[in-house]
Amino acid sequence: MKKVLSMSLALLVSGAAFGEVSKKDLGKHNEKDVLLYTLKNKDGNILQVTSYGARIVRIEVPDKDGKLDNVTTGGDSLQTIVRGDAYGGATIGRFANRIANGKFTLDGKEYELAVNNRPNTLHGGRNGWHAKVWDSEIVEDSNAVKFTYTSPDMEEGFPGTVKVSVTYTWTDKNEIVIDYAASTDKKTVFNVTNHAYFNLHGAGKGYIFDHILTINAAKYTPLVSQIPTGKIDPVKDTPFDFTQPHPMGYKIGETFNGSAFQGYDDNYVLDNKKDVEVDATVYDPVSGRVMEVITDEPGMQFYSGSGGMLWKQAVDAGRKPESSRSSFALETQHFPDSPNHDNFPSTVLEPEKPYKSKTIYRFSVKKD
Repeated sequence: MKKVLSMSLALLVSGAAFGEVSKKDLGKHNEKDVLLYTLKNKDGNILQVTSYGARIVRIEVPDKDGKLDNVTTGGDSLQTIVRGDAYGGATIGRFANRIANGKFTLDGKEYELAVNNRPNTLHGGRNGWHAKVWDSEIVEDSNAVKFTYTSPDMEEGFPGTVKVSVTYTWTDKNEIVIDYAASTDKKTVFNVTNHAYFNLHGAGKGYIFDHILTINAAKYTPLVSQIPTGKIDPVKDTPFDFTQPHPMGYKIGETFNGSAFQGYDDNYVLDNKKDVEVDATVYDPVSGRVMEVITDEPGMQFYSGSGGMLWKQAVDAGRKPESSRSSFALETQHFPDSPNHDNFPSTVLEPEKPYKSKTIYRFSVKKD
């Protein structure tokens, strides 16, 4: 029988947040206990996070009729979490996204990284932070859980011992507030994100190309073979233009750069205008659910995956798609391959200059 830790806390913070946090031991992975935390807000809506990969595994929020459903991929058992999508819902590090050819130079020294996405390094290497069991604790007097991890010097080829923390707070406004903090004892490169997949219909309930997306980004970083060219180009007159609301699949199948456009795995340069709080909005007209993304990071990776053409062909023929992408990601972060592009915002982390960042995923409902 698995051991269940019966820790349940009722929380009241300045009269503004009331919630309950419970903790469950799922078993051991690499000789460490994997813990599952369930956070409830005052309306009974649920966020679940786990110490395996400091990841989000469940988000239950209502639709326009008040019906609760889970809108992210994940699991509630050790087997489903560990054997599921490697990155889904996880904290990604030490460097989120790709580094070209698994190499970068810092202060004149070239570092060779673990290559796991030939010929590149992806999401921290073969055994990145998504695959670690993090230390964790319930934050006192707050509806929150804090995860911590110490990344040793030269882990996956990255220099410096980095101490990182990720705190998830689940508010009464159905906001997932993600606070990141990190420090290092040696100059290194650092890029962190959360890799949750979403479907506002409900997890596993159909394709996502009908979701209406707005991204407050007039520019993006073009790619060649999944690596930025170094240019920062306008999104206008390209399939990447979501400065006005469009269905995620609105350009699928159209010709772009000489071939049929398949879908998205691309970095947006956020406008970060002081008078615009929200960086991206997703609306599902079927459920009425709305997701807003707010961040202080300079970039956001929009991932729709492949399967776009299957969706397009089925819709054009008047059929329901049998196979297509059923989730999307909006990953707030610095730009891909930044250590190899001096014109990109710096990802260098130095001693005595700790890193802090905040991202919010806010869920609400839009009624007809």
